[in-house]
Order: sequence, then C-alpha cells, then structure tokens
Amino acid sequence: MAGGKGTRLSSVTRDIPKPMVQIDGRPLLEHQIDNLKEYGITDVILVTGYLGDIIEDYFQNGHGISPSTGRPFGVNISYYSEETPLGTAGALGRIKDRLQENFILLFGDLFTSIDYRRFIEFHTAKNADATLFVHPNSHPYDSDIVITDSDSRVTGWSYKNTGRNKYYKNLVNAGIYVLNRKIAEYVCGIQSGGREKVDLEKDVITKLLGSKDYRIYGYGSSEYVKDLGTPERLETVTEDYFSGICKKKNLSNKQKCIFLDRDGTVNQYVGFLRNVEQMELAPTAAEAIRKINSSEYLAVIITNQPVIARGECSFKELERIHNKMYTLLGNEGAYVDGLYFCPHHPDSGFDGEIKELKIDCDCRKPKTGMLRRAAEDLNIDLGRSWFVGDTYQDVQTGVNAGMKTVLLSSGDENKKNKFGCTPDYTVNQLNDAVEMILKYGSDI
Repeated sequence: MAGGKGTRLSSVTRDIPKPMVQIDGRPLLEHQIDNLKEYGITDVILVTGYLGDIIEDYFQNGHGISPSTGRPFGVNISYYSEETPLGTAGALGRIKDRLQENFILLFGDLFTSIDYRRFIEFHTAKNADATLFVHPNSHPYDSDIVITDSDSRVTGWSYKNTGRNKYYKNLVNAGIYVLNRKIAEYVCGIQSGGREKVDLEKDVITKLLGSKDYRIYGYGSSEYVKDLGTPERLETVTEDYFSGICKKKNLSNKQKCIFLDRDGTVNQYVGFLRNVEQMELAPTAAEAIRKINSSEYLAVIITNQPVIARGECSFKELERIHNKMYTLLGNEGAYVDGLYFCPHHPDSGFDGEIKELKIDCDCRKPKTGMLRRAAEDLNIDLGRSWFVGDTYQDVQTGVNAGMKTVLLSSGDENKKNKFGCTPDYTVNQLNDAVEMILKYGSDI
C-alpha cells in the first residue's frame, strides 16, 4: 500500500509520496522490496495514489536497474492506482483476481527487517485466514493494542484514544499481514453494498474476530519494524540503519539477549508477589530496559513463579500482574521482547496447592528450560548473552546456560549462595548492569 501522502512528514516529502522518502540514498519502498526479495518474494503489486507517477517512473516493472544503486531490482512489479482513496483495504477488492491464495500486505510507511520465512510458516501452521505481525513498542499508550489468547489467536482489539482496561499487554499491530484471498473476497462483499472505502482493521479484522469461518492470528516478533510517520521517527530509523541494528534484529541472524530476573530486578522485591497491587517497578528498571531496547540486545524476562503451584496466585492474576508491568514500562517508553515463567514447585504440603504443578520440571531456575525455549523462539545465541538477577539462583542459571552473569546487590537482601557460584560482576541496580554490558559487553 504505497499511496500515502505523508502529511506529518511534509518537511521531508514536499514533492514526493511518503514511501519514496530516502534512507541511505534509497527510497523506503526499495528497502521494503529488498527485504521481501531476500526471502524469495518477487511478485509485487504497488497500490499507488498521491504522486504515484513518481513511484512508477522509479520502479517501472521491476525488471530494470535501480537508479540509486545501479543494481537490478530483480522483481516483477505491477500497479493499481487509486483515483480516489479507498482506505487501507479497499484496493484488495479491486485487485482480488490478481492475488495468490495467500499474500503479504505491507504498508508503505514502514522500515522492515524481518524474516518473512518465519512469518509465513507461522501463518501456514495455524491454517490462518489472516495473520497480523504484532510486537511491543515504546508507545503502546497511543497505539492500537491487539489481544490474543494462549494460542496466539486474536480475540480482541483495543483502539488508541478510546476507553482501555487499566493494564494491558504491550502487543501492537505493526501493519504487516499474511492474508488469505478470503479476506479480499470479504472486502468485495462490503464494496458490493455500495461502500468503496474500507478500513482493514475496523471494517474487516475486528468484524471477523470470533467468527467460526475466519481464523485470525497474531505473529509476535522482536524484529525491526518502525513507521516513518514523523521526522523524529525517520531520524531514529536512519540512525538504527547506519548502526546496523535494523539488520541485526532480523531473526534470521543469531540474537544477543540480556535476560532479566523479574522480582527484585524489574519490579520491587516484596517476597512472594501474589496480587497486582504489589507490582511496582524497581528504581531505574524502565530506564535500563529502554536502553536495551535501543541497542542490538533483546530484553527477555525469566522468572520462577511457584506461587501458582502453591495455590497462592492464579494464572489469571499472574496475567494481570504482568499486564501491569507491561503497562508501567510502556508508560516510560520501555518494553520487553519476551517473558517466560515457570509455574511449578517441587515440594508439596501447601494448603490449596495445585497437585499437577508440584513436579520436578526442567524449567524452574536454576535449570535452563525457559532459556532454551527463549533461544529457540527468538534465535538467541546464549553464549553471547547475559543473565542479570538479584539472587545466586539467577547467577547459577546463567552459569548453567553458559552465559555471563551480573548479580544485583539490590532486590532480595537475604542472598544465600547455596549453589557455590560466583557472578562475573556485581553491581547495585539494573541500570548499572545494563550500562556496563552495553559499554563493555562485546569486549568482555
């Protein structure tokens, strides 16, 4: 969808369409096409509108040479020109017969560096009719929030600038989709009723949630997707591009991660945290995680939650606790790329305990099951990653996984080293640990 005018970018796009704004001397649209081509996607339809002739003059049919690089585009490009704006989905009804059974829809104001192979494989495995690329971002409070169940099926939608639950998971619709042609046919049905302009989210996606005939899923990813809607965001993306962060965040590449314990590291230590009212961020936690977000590292929380097995906290309450944490971090421009928790506990004898969770599992720290799951999900190189926590159990977990470790002197004051392990470094608070890792980590 390349018909955007880019009103908020008018200082940059006075006489060009928004998708032609340049990064490193090349149009954004060319960067997008290169990302698609990297994964064998070479048939492209460009839906144009405002100053669309500039786009067509530049790309032609995709068989020629890029004026910016002197290299062949190497794709097949065709066009559909909107004489009047048709909304974010209206063009799908007009080009339905040109679409394959499953196709990618990509909005032209995004800089992307993603592994499309993973995205498509997820869509196929779920037998989905629509798969949304969803991710956490630094401003969830003014973004549309996608609500998913434990199987990643989309169950709800929370629009920005409307009434929203007090706490929510930071999961934002990025503007990239894998869609089945059924979705284009649904748009045709809307247009046959006389309405040409169709909004993909309001008129299609959210209308189909809960339908037995349409399967809508959210593909969660830590990869680099940012819109260039303002001069400030364009500047951020440009800086990330030249620093190499955009490419490094692509999940086809091994990732580096700073793994974080939760209690006493990200949130204030209160012993066993059992209810949402007890969740408050630790000093400097949001600042520290914000710095991780701006770096080439991922931020992933790894936490034991024996309160579940002991019957002291329900899964639903734990979800509320984590949603509050996501919200508090998001309010300060920070987010985590993943969270893994162990609900088990090996010892019995607690009133109200859940028998089936009283097991000797492979995920409870200092065992490394949660780390191995995260490494598989996010293609993390554990050997180039760090574990930061406030207990020696956290240190031993990192040691067991072959990582460098940092022990925080804050958090749990009654630290007992029953493991006999030694951290690589000891610092006061999380921000101290993150600053040290980002400054010296590659040299250590």
